[in-house]
Amino acid sequence: MVAESNAEKRKAAVQAEEPQEISIERKLVALYTLQQIDSQIDRIRIIRGELPLEVQDLEDEIAGLETRTEKFNNEISALKQLISEKQLAIKDSQGLIKRYEEQQQNVRNNREYDSLSKEIEFQTLEIQLSEKRIREYNAKIEDFAKEISDAERRLEERRGDLAVKKAELQSIVEETEKEEHDLIAKSKASEDVVEDRLVMAYKRIRNNARNGLAVVQIERDACGGCFNKIPPQHQLDIRMHKKVIVCEYCGRILIDQDIVTKYHSEA
Repeated sequence: MVAESNAEKRKAAVQAEEPQEISIERKLVALYTLQQIDSQIDRIRIIRGELPLEVQDLEDEIAGLETRTEKFNNEISALKQLISEKQLAIKDSQGLIKRYEEQQQNVRNNREYDSLSKEIEFQTLEIQLSEKRIREYNAKIEDFAKEISDAERRLEERRGDLAVKKAELQSIVEETEKEEHDLIAKSKASEDVVEDRLVMAYKRIRNNARNGLAVVQIERDACGGCFNKIPPQHQLDIRMHKKVIVCEYCGRILIDQDIVTKYHSEA
């Protein structure tokens, strides 16, 4: 009797040391929990991922507007230089006309007079052409000035938007860093409940899925990921919780409402 009692104690001690096999149901709950946690991490990263892009877009737009304004200012400077040159040309032509008119007073024949008249006429046309060019340049300067005014107005707006977005991004980063860190720790804890083989399969499915969903619930007799109909026998197997079953169309891990309920009861 004593020997039997000692044998039973040794057997009980060995069983206590051996790791207990985790049920498929428990693994499914852990996988669904893992999915919920990872989806929360995805949402945080999406929100944080969109804002830097918005900030970058605003910075690019501001840089573009600054370049545009600088270009218009350079164009205006070049036009003002051309105007100065045309004004000097007008003065030169006016000086020549005055000289030709004085020479006409001392001509010896009609041929010399006609030749000077043609020179005066030519310089008069040069003045008119220069004045036309000056008007055209001034019109362009006015157009560029309007463009600069519009660009500066937009620059002021975009700089304000950029300041707001940067402050928003900084706030979100500060708020979500700790939350993300905590969620990652919870995700790791859920991974530890199931064997590495299942975790690797889960991650592989997640990487291949557009929405990052590797574990989905049956909804209206269909897969919650690809929405293809699931045969009744497969639905029965899923409800039995005897093995991990994947959708034959998209490869996602399938669960029923009972697993979702257990997850919420433990959350």
